Amino acid sequence: MATKIRLTRLGKKKQPTYRVVVMDSRKPRDGKYIEQLGIYNPRQDPSLIKIDNERALHWLRTGAQPTERAQKLLEISGAWTLFKVEKGEIHTVGDDKAEEPVKAATEVVVEEPPEEVIEEAVKVEADAVVEEATEEVIDDAAEEEADDSSDES
Repeated sequence: MATKIRLTRLGKKKQPTYRVVVMDSRKPRDGKYIEQLGIYNPRQDPSLIKIDNERALHWLRTGAQPTERAQKLLEISGAWTLFKVEKGEIHTVGDDKAEEPVKAATEVVVEEPPEEVIEEAVKVEADAVVEEATEEVIDDAAEEEADDSSDES
């Protein structure tokens, strides 16, 4: 049986949502399908694409051919790229051992700064705020004095 990964339409008039399904290529678009792999809702902003990559990869390995639109959705979900890498059409640099340091690097633990550093930062910030407020008060007083002297003349 020739299987295809394609979309079947759901929803009301002018409000489409789709299922990504595996079905016999001879069946009609909205006919009976073998398995549902995911959903696609183009009306949301951004579009909703949920695909079970493991099952999609399984069907691609067994020879299911995706339609153009289904292939685009599989590329977005990452299943198509995994299939191409597995097949050898996309070459990756390095091997599995090279991925381990990357995983370790992503698990960096952030240490909290010591309390002395925090207290020092708070003091510096407080001094800056006090200095800025003092300058504003002096400027306001100078402006009021200048306004008073101009009113008296």
